[in-house]
Amino acid sequence: MDRRTFLKRSGLTALLPLWPRSLFASKTFRRRRPADADWPSQAAWKRLNDAIDGNLIPVEFPLEACIKDIDSAGCKSLIANIKNPYYIGDQPGLTQTFGWVDAWFTKPSVFAVAARDANHVGAAINFARENDLRLVVKGGGHSYQGTSNAPDSLLIWTRHVHDVTMHDAFVPQGCEGKRAAQRAVTSGSGAIWMQAYDAVTTKAGAYVQGGGCTTVGVAGLVQSGGFGSFSKRYGTCAAGLLEAEVVTADGNIRIANACTNPDLFLALKGGGGGTFGVVTKLTLRVRDLPEYAGGANFRVKASSDDAFRRLLRYFVGFYRDNLFNDHWGEQAHIASDNVLGLSMVSLGLTTEEARKVWRPFLDWIAGSPGIYTIQPGMDIGSMPARHWWDVEWRKKQHQHAFDSDTRPGASPNNAWWTGDGGQVASTIYGYESLWLPASLLEDDSQERLANALFAGSRSQLIELHFNKGLGGAPPEAVEATGDTATNPAVLNAFALAIVADGAGGYPGVRGHEPDVEAARKSRAQVHRCMNELRAVAPRSGAYVSESNFFEEDWQHSYWGSNYARLTLVKKKYDPTGLFFVHNGVSSEEWSGDGFTRR
Repeated sequence: MDRRTFLKRSGLTALLPLWPRSLFASKTFRRRRPADADWPSQAAWKRLNDAIDGNLIPVEFPLEACIKDIDSAGCKSLIANIKNPYYIGDQPGLTQTFGWVDAWFTKPSVFAVAARDANHVGAAINFARENDLRLVVKGGGHSYQGTSNAPDSLLIWTRHVHDVTMHDAFVPQGCEGKRAAQRAVTSGSGAIWMQAYDAVTTKAGAYVQGGGCTTVGVAGLVQSGGFGSFSKRYGTCAAGLLEAEVVTADGNIRIANACTNPDLFLALKGGGGGTFGVVTKLTLRVRDLPEYAGGANFRVKASSDDAFRRLLRYFVGFYRDNLFNDHWGEQAHIASDNVLGLSMVSLGLTTEEARKVWRPFLDWIAGSPGIYTIQPGMDIGSMPARHWWDVEWRKKQHQHAFDSDTRPGASPNNAWWTGDGGQVASTIYGYESLWLPASLLEDDSQERLANALFAGSRSQLIELHFNKGLGGAPPEAVEATGDTATNPAVLNAFALAIVADGAGGYPGVRGHEPDVEAARKSRAQVHRCMNELRAVAPRSGAYVSESNFFEEDWQHSYWGSNYARLTLVKKKYDPTGLFFVHNGVSSEEWSGDGFTRR
């Protein structure tokens, strides 16, 4: 007779929470599933529900309607909403990415704690630990790696913890007399960046370093390190963290900052979400907002392979001489059809100043008519930075930058960049990233870099995300990012190269199943493309949130020399491994699904 059967028969289960938890610590190395005899009883779930003020909910799986009947009213309703990230974020049983072929597909938890505060989170953690349950944490629900979902699990869903509060003079707890008061913003862990930007920039005329995608969760992005369009000026999102409220594996609510629990604070700054505890609040540094923000968007078509090589070589040098600074971020796309696509943002430059920067490049293009063609739609300019995320202002200016949530009663600020729409309800075929060191921009290396970009583009589209490398950033931004858990390779990288492919589809939905053969072929092309870049940037690391599910040596890729420290923090605050995510710190001690200790 095992201990739980004994407790049930002896009538002592009701007293279980009164005993010291260590007295009945589980000796099992396998977490419970609903089919197991030791899965919590209905009475146990009711006690949890009572403890969290009735916020325990069964998790529905909206995709089930389409799996059962593609022509049903429920399926048609789902399809009408499925490309709306706000709709997906409101469903505890969905994630924004639907899956990754041969890796994972979104599946619902059994129950979710729709937490309203840290006490609810603590009760959920205690229940999961005492009952040996697989625990999952979800706020925004953005995860290419599938870390915010797991079947047969208990979900801590923080969507409703979303208040955003400004501070004129914030001092972290325990830092009185040690740290100067500064302007800051506190966000609940369920908030998304659009909510934070609305409060800090649109309403208050200031800036907080957040994510580029407006529907990404604030807490998840900070814990992964996090980049936004203007990270080349301000550093990573994690670098701006001043303090966090976090519930650790023992169920205790802790404060983590530079003066209190500093080891946990470091781990939360880029050590990976859902790994060291459940963050419930974050306080981030607020900066002065430059007067202008803008961009440069255009595409250049080369008439031949040789002409494209020359274009890439010239652009590499032009970037080093004119764009390798804190004014410019975002992307260049290198495509197999010999098109260089530029979708970059600027900060602190007027329209005239921005156009002056690009004039030598445009003159070079114009000097070879018939060889290079600028495709229609070129736009270089600036606007008041305060209105960058101001949906209503942009509408009045006839700027069609955002798509909006059209559900009845939706907030006007429920909007997302039109360019991010393709990520919603997508299935990944392949995805890899690599930091490119700034040494590749030196005179004797530019040719090698340009040749590698050309060779890689023969297999797959290459994206260079200049804002996701701190090379060329101000010393303060580099120093602050260096005091995070992110792989130090980011400090000297001029860009993060991303190569990815995917499509729609979900297994079991008739007519919409993923094309597995095409996915595997595409994944091989992605890998072949990235290997051309690895030849000139070996072992330079990858960004944890935008990387390969099958990443080799992920410990080094994501965290480099910081990994050893992170494992010590993990053992201190989560010694039994309650928190598990794929390729997270100490996840190598568990099976791939997080249910069985190796």
